[in-house]
Amino acid sequence: MNKKLSLIILVFACIVTSANAQINRRNTKKSVAYHANYQRVSSGSTLFSTFEIRGGTLWAWGLNNFGQLGLGDTTIRLIPIQIGTATNWVSISCGNSHTLGIKSDGTLWAWGNNLAGQLGDGTVNRRLAPVQIGTSTNWVSISCGDSHTLGIKSDGTLWAWGSNYMGQLGDSTTVNKTAPVQIGTSTNWVSISCGAVHTLGIKSDGTLWTWGFNGHGQLGDGTTTQRNAPVQIGSSTNWVSISGGEYHTLGIKSDGTLWACGYNGYGELGDGTTTQRNAPVQIGTSTNWVSISCGFFHTLGIKSDGTLWAWGYNGDGELGDGTTVNKSTPVQIGSSTNWLSISCGNEHTLGVKSNGTLWAWGYNNSGQIGDSTTTQRITPV
Repeated sequence: MNKKLSLIILVFACIVTSANAQINRRNTKKSVAYHANYQRVSSGSTLFSTFEIRGGTLWAWGLNNFGQLGLGDTTIRLIPIQIGTATNWVSISCGNSHTLGIKSDGTLWAWGNNLAGQLGDGTVNRRLAPVQIGTSTNWVSISCGDSHTLGIKSDGTLWAWGSNYMGQLGDSTTVNKTAPVQIGTSTNWVSISCGAVHTLGIKSDGTLWTWGFNGHGQLGDGTTTQRNAPVQIGSSTNWVSISGGEYHTLGIKSDGTLWACGYNGYGELGDGTTTQRNAPVQIGTSTNWVSISCGFFHTLGIKSDGTLWAWGYNGDGELGDGTTVNKSTPVQIGSSTNWLSISCGNEHTLGVKSNGTLWAWGYNNSGQIGDSTTTQRITPV
């Protein structure tokens, strides 16, 4: 099957912010201690990437056709360029062609493509530079899907906006929203991750909830039925981390075990097969997984010993193992034991080590690697 043609009606947005170095069941919001340089990274679709460095400054590079880099123009950048002069950015998430960020004062900012209202500013106008979304000062977590966005406030409430044709907002409708709307009345949401057109969330009691498109079992409820509102997955109360890809989902439990469901045509679930799974299945027997990130059809994870592992589609070198051969089970990437954070884009990957260095690999046609070239990289540079 040709990856670029499969189910083309959907476009991937990998939306994972940088992952925790340690699991904390009561605070699954992704947070990272400040290290020497690069602090946290977020990959957009195939073509753009954004990262935050120590001191709270924000930098971006890659494709910029909708202004998703936030630089006030639509010019491609092959190397990281600072976004404005603010030094209080604390969180960032990239969608297919839009970007959201949170500052230390709890304000929410957005820029890029807005055709489905995914920026949340009440319009469908693109923004070439960050604009504040509303006046709230209690945003704590954000995640971007293909063309939808979810956020959590400090009171534990969940909010959503943007494209909703598959129920990915979770408000029981399929109507787009151009401004944030509260999802349900729960006040115990602690973590959120958007796939392309499906959404995953964890509550403070450790329960896992999913909604949106489910054509490949990516919601994990044992069916392929679309869900327009959050449904609980199983009865487990020990989920601590979750990541959504194009059509697949990975999660980590508090015992360090790794679980996966959804599409598996390229081995992106990591269970040694290419069989679709409509409910979570455990991946291997390891009990030391601490971080996970899903790309379009590939997946990366970090273990507690600081080692990096990858599996799934690898036609553009996005696994980083020096080949372009797909892998259906996790393979270790290099021998480093100091990986801290990982983020998968469509066909490229970004990682940060504990010494503060930033690494990237995979597809690079629009400079999304950030190394001043458009040369594909099949190992981390």
